[in-house]
Amino acid sequence: MGGQSRFSKNIICIGAGYVGGPTMAMIAAKCPQYKVTVVDINAERIDAWNSENLPIFEPGLYEVVKQARGRNLFFSTEIEKAIKEAQIVFVSVNTPTKTFGEGAGKAADLQYWEKTARDIIRASDTDKIIVEKSTLPVRTASAMERILNANDKGIHFEVVSNPEFLAEGTAVADLENPDRVLIGSQMTETGLKACKEIVEIYANWVPAQKILTSNVWSSELSKLVANAFLAQRISSINSISALCEYTEANVSEVAGAIAMDSRIGPKFLNASIGFGGSCFKKDILNLVYICESYGLHEVARYWENVVLMNDYQKRRFVKTMIRTMFNTVAGKRIALFGFAFKANTGDTRESPAIDVTRQLAEERAKVVITDPKALDNAKMDLQSCLEFVEFCEDPYEAAKGAHAIALMTEWNEYKKLDYQKIYSQMEKPAFVFDGRNILDHKLLFEIGFNVFPLGRVPLTHL
Repeated sequence: MGGQSRFSKNIICIGAGYVGGPTMAMIAAKCPQYKVTVVDINAERIDAWNSENLPIFEPGLYEVVKQARGRNLFFSTEIEKAIKEAQIVFVSVNTPTKTFGEGAGKAADLQYWEKTARDIIRASDTDKIIVEKSTLPVRTASAMERILNANDKGIHFEVVSNPEFLAEGTAVADLENPDRVLIGSQMTETGLKACKEIVEIYANWVPAQKILTSNVWSSELSKLVANAFLAQRISSINSISALCEYTEANVSEVAGAIAMDSRIGPKFLNASIGFGGSCFKKDILNLVYICESYGLHEVARYWENVVLMNDYQKRRFVKTMIRTMFNTVAGKRIALFGFAFKANTGDTRESPAIDVTRQLAEERAKVVITDPKALDNAKMDLQSCLEFVEFCEDPYEAAKGAHAIALMTEWNEYKKLDYQKIYSQMEKPAFVFDGRNILDHKLLFEIGFNVFPLGRVPLTHL
């Protein structure tokens, strides 16, 4: 039980990804009295967590890790040893959408979760609290509990749901000052006791009124529903952006007007090429699958349309490009500014830029991708169409000789570029397709560009 006497609790997290790493770093930074260990089978990832070059980019994360690493925060590949020593085990393993069999394309693939449960049984010789941190379908806790407590060692495991509500790019701020922390448990004596232990961890820095406790099913479902509601807002405003382009309304003015209604509010109302990231699509499809499995087909269709609208918006963006550029983009150099699914992250999971690039490659365009943080991931995402794609760190180089620029990610640096210089080195007529509506369209038009925003009347010299 090495070093345990120094610490009041021994907490581990299985899974050193976007959720496990930052969450545990914050717990360790705020709670020096606990020993916190993050374990993963991926040795390369663990090495990166132990270096100055962390495996994920999040503003402020390195400072938090540095504060606690080596003091009470440790990263290791020794999973079995860590499980044996821990009283509390957070599980943050990957739960991708199934690609095979029953529920393919919608249901969550729980094979890694179940494997982890069996690893926990194998390595344990004392009772433990298991905390679900991965996004999971409702009632997974019950399956987990059945597997864990079917052990023949006489050990009791209590499963608690503690979903994450982190937004990439602001994960550190979200952890330091969360809107809420949700902890769901069984309403039994041992369940409520386990819940109290998890509440105690967060109470070190989160105000009591922001820590919500619920039954375990409400907690699991709340995570899926929160993401579904956020994605629904994006799809809603994107559907209106299409209508605005036909009616000569301005989607930003429409969004501004409805945002002033206190019942609606301003967040997630920026028209864009669509949502990306690891959660929105996966969680909605999971919700759809669960509804279908209970025979709630109308409910399932309702939520499925949020995803269909997102796909439509990406196709529409490319169709506009092709139509505008004289009905062909074959052989034309098109610079994509940004590839990450949002600014301030290198994450490209489900990024709209992936679909847009593939569609342009199918049209035989020459796509040049530039992004401050996501080029390595982009290269992996685009294996199927690399012959039509090149990668370029410098946006000025990317746009040189291009017929068009398509702005894909709302990185701040793209607002500050010298577009006069860019214009002078492009093929004419030169086009800008602003997939995030963040550029100064009037200025670009005055420079000479033909400007196509989303949900607004284009500014064109043609």
